[in-house]
Amino acid sequence: MPIRISNYGGIIGWNARKYLPHLASKAYLTMQFLLREKKQKAFIEKFMGEERAPYPDVVNVETINRCNSTCAFCTANRYAEKRPFAKISVELFHSVIDQLAEWKYPNKLTLYGNNEPWLDTRIVDFHKYAREKLPTAFIFMSTNGLLLNIEKVDSIIPYVDQLIINNYCEDMKLHDNIRVIYEHVKAHPSKYKDVDILIQMRYVKEVLTNRAGSAPNRQGEKLKPVKYTCVMPYTDMWIEPNGNLGICCCDNLERSSMGDLNKERLVDIWNGQKYRELRETMRKGRNNHPFCKYCDFIDAGLRGEIVKEELEK
Repeated sequence: MPIRISNYGGIIGWNARKYLPHLASKAYLTMQFLLREKKQKAFIEKFMGEERAPYPDVVNVETINRCNSTCAFCTANRYAEKRPFAKISVELFHSVIDQLAEWKYPNKLTLYGNNEPWLDTRIVDFHKYAREKLPTAFIFMSTNGLLLNIEKVDSIIPYVDQLIINNYCEDMKLHDNIRVIYEHVKAHPSKYKDVDILIQMRYVKEVLTNRAGSAPNRQGEKLKPVKYTCVMPYTDMWIEPNGNLGICCCDNLERSSMGDLNKERLVDIWNGQKYRELRETMRKGRNNHPFCKYCDFIDAGLRGEIVKEELEK
């Protein structure tokens, strides 16, 4: 089926996140760290055993650093945003994609970061360019869907393998425009057979991770050092609109820098000294790195799947 709806934990999980937000968040994070730490360490050791750093599993390119949603857990929400406005230049974007093509990059690419991609009016053209240059890469888009309609869905699907629509709400109901899209795709399955469209039901006021201390709805908490490892420095390349490479998605205040694509080549940054030092430090636990020391972020979704797949090879 070309479209599906996911609601983690169903009604029980939704109500836990809504009525017991901090308890639900703590229980979930505790469980995920206990379940995944051993596998993450094995994945990291496998990565570090290579002569050169393997390809990143996900390259994230944020083309515009703005969002139109009100998610309580995200510093990029329209009420909490503190970053100076920035859009990636066409020249820099083409350079990033051209370098990935020259590198023969084979993995996942998303033109998304701490933002809403449809706020960038060039987003379809950018996806078209990326698809032409990287025909075998897995390209996916993640959107909050607030600006989405059938016309926009039809404009993007020739260039993406997956379209993720995060339906942020308080009532566990699809927004009207997303309902229209859902019913349209269901009624025309052959038209959308080559793309996976996933609607994720998300609670807009959910308490999630502290995102390295930046999450708006976890301010004021007493932070404790986190001893666990994190796979993000081994799986993800995080490119901001100005060409800076941050550590990961949790740096939505853009405090870290692994390199500058205006001065350095992408592959050289990925294999460079800063990344090597970060990975060696993270190998021993995030409590050894100043930016990551108190961060309790863990991705049991895509990065969890990446770790599982790599260890099964």
